[in-house]
Amino acid sequence: MKNKGRLLERLLNQDFVLSGAAFILLVLVTFVGVIMRYLFNNPLTWQEEMQLSLIIWVVFFGASAAFRTGGHVAIEIIVDAMPKRLRFVIEVLGYLVTCVVLIYLLRSSIDLVMQMVTTGRTTNILRIPQQFVYGAFPAGCVLMIINYTYSMYHSHLKRKDAEKEEEV
Repeated sequence: MKNKGRLLERLLNQDFVLSGAAFILLVLVTFVGVIMRYLFNNPLTWQEEMQLSLIIWVVFFGASAAFRTGGHVAIEIIVDAMPKRLRFVIEVLGYLVTCVVLIYLLRSSIDLVMQMVTTGRTTNILRIPQQFVYGAFPAGCVLMIINYTYSMYHSHLKRKDAEKEEEV
């Protein structure tokens, strides 16, 4: 059972790797583009196209990683002041609303990717198939749902352990 948990954590950590690699590549492309434009007066024609693609990957895989680490912005002062049971109900309600929105975005993003596949659209300069660029959208939504569920489950387990320790 522990091996399955570790395997799941390794798989879920891939969003950190993908968003981190895309971010590093984004910074490098931007840096090289600035050098080429202002020092050599020879701008990279494909720079903006590559930056847009990388930003999409950074956003969706980075958001997925933020769900697991609890890195999204939240105003918890009111919820923390509530009784434990009401706090739990509000957290579950927030989880359900978030999952419904992510499922809606997932369905829409799959339609978008399928449209890119059927039309055969590619980027203008690099000729990268658009489904590879926008494929980060549904993949990120799926990972966000999984990571949010994973973090909610683990926070619930920690809460149960803390309540047991308080009783002792």
